[in-house]
Formats: sequence, structure tokens, C-alpha cells
Amino acid sequence: QAIQAINGCTNMSAEEFTNMIFQKIDVNNDGELTLEEFINGVEKDEDLMELITKSFDLSNVLKVIQNG
Repeated sequence: QAIQAINGCTNMSAEEFTNMIFQKIDVNNDGELTLEEFINGVEKDEDLMELITKSFDLSNVLKVIQNG
């Protein structure tokens, strides 16, 4: 939920958001992500890469704090 709020992705629930991520990068559909699946999935998905990158960019956190 925090990642969604920081990046403005609040139009879906945390569960829907997690399911979307798993659909994109859980290539063997076992309901678990290995480190290899995660890295490969993020590298192949430009939107997901941007989301992860923004999550580690603390300037977005500062903006959220400043805007209440």
C-alpha cells in the first residue's frame, strides 16, 4: 500500500496490485517469486521498473509528506 500511495497508484486495492505484479512476473505460475523471476520480470517490464525505481526515490516520499 505504501508503494502504491507514494507512486500515485491508489486506484486498486493492495491485493489487486499484488496480483497484477504476480501475473506479470511469476512465469511458472506457482504463486511464488524467486529472486530470478523478480529480477527478470522487472527488467522486462518498463512500467514495473519505473514503479520500483520510484519506490526507492525518496523525493517522492518527501512530496507526499509535504502535501499531507
